[in-house]
Amino acid sequence: MKKIQIRLQEIGDAKRFFKILKNPGFKYFSANPKTIKDEIEFLKLNPKKMMEDSEYNFTILFEDEIVGAIGVKKCCRHDGTGEIGYFLDEKYWNKGIVTEAVKLLEKKCFNDYNLRRLEILMQVKNTASEKVAIKCGYTREGLLKKFLKNRSGKYTDFYLYTKIK
Repeated sequence: MKKIQIRLQEIGDAKRFFKILKNPGFKYFSANPKTIKDEIEFLKLNPKKMMEDSEYNFTILFEDEIVGAIGVKKCCRHDGTGEIGYFLDEKYWNKGIVTEAVKLLEKKCFNDYNLRRLEILMQVKNTASEKVAIKCGYTREGLLKKFLKNRSGKYTDFYLYTKIK
């Protein structure tokens, strides 16, 4: 397998992230910055989120090239629970990159961020994310009806997959 790494996000990642997120093929990831400046403003919040111990965001590198992002948000509703989210450039889909990135982030979550439960939420039609969760050993706990809005603003059903330390 080719080399996959994650590193903390940098402001300089904004242009690449913006390009990835503006891809019309993105149906299942809700972040949709209007401008590169919006993406920069989001990235500027990362140090504060880390200092608050609420969110940790990483850049996914494939052979030293930025191909996506992954992060974990600590859930305020349950102590010790984190929700993992990610996105990947379409030309790198179906190569196992996100699966490896999730495994790398999991180690940090369980070892460094005091999490005992990880969740991955995905729209029911997002079979690629479901495959990632299954390959990483997550278990489907449920179906969340009309849980969150999709990119077109409509509430849609989500699966909840979890992994316990």
